Amino acid sequence: MRKKIYKVIEIADINDKWSRYYDRSMLFLIICSIIPLCFKTQNTAFIWVERITVTIFIIDYFLRWATADFKLRGYGKMAFLRYPFTLFAIFDLLSILPSLAFLDSGFKLFRLFRLNKALKTLRILRYSESFRIILSVVHREKQSLLAVSYLAVGYVFLSALLMFQVEPESFETFFDAIYWAVITLTTVGYGDIHPVSGVGRVVSMLSSFVGLAVVALPTAILTARYMTELSRKKEKK
Repeated sequence: MRKKIYKVIEIADINDKWSRYYDRSMLFLIICSIIPLCFKTQNTAFIWVERITVTIFIIDYFLRWATADFKLRGYGKMAFLRYPFTLFAIFDLLSILPSLAFLDSGFKLFRLFRLNKALKTLRILRYSESFRIILSVVHREKQSLLAVSYLAVGYVFLSALLMFQVEPESFETFFDAIYWAVITLTTVGYGDIHPVSGVGRVVSMLSSFVGLAVVALPTAILTARYMTELSRKKEKK
């Protein structure tokens, strides 16, 4: 019985009719649960939609937990302990917690999460093939991405330190310099903090140019591998 449940609740295969129905039903419920968030006012219909969808999401979460040993093969009974800490299980839990106060007013602790109801959209990622490919790409290229991340963090710290020294009037704290370095590195440039001296502006221009290169590196890595994965999947089909 658990194996049959697992085959239904997991991502549908091409010829798996019941699993496809289940996936489409869950996507429909996710969209329904998001609709009330698009309105500032709440009414009885929205409250019932919230209660029904969160109840089904809780059942889905425990069904997936109960069949974790089929998904996490090789872990044996430890799969049941490992499953709550997997990425999609965390997404599911984050989508459930904000709504628990609707089911029972006794869940006072979970009212703290109600501001994050938009996290329900994370459930959609479970049914996104593109997102699964991106996860696979990140896993395969994690060493390259880590190297780029180290480069970015090091450059942010270096440029913030330089700017903090040459522009002491513009930056009250070192955190302000870090903030400026991050928004400059990402080429966002809000303009709320900016250099005023000639040397500071030169450092700012150099930071912008280097920022373009640092941001482009992981983009190029992910894009190249993503296209390779898409081609490989097409060949398999």
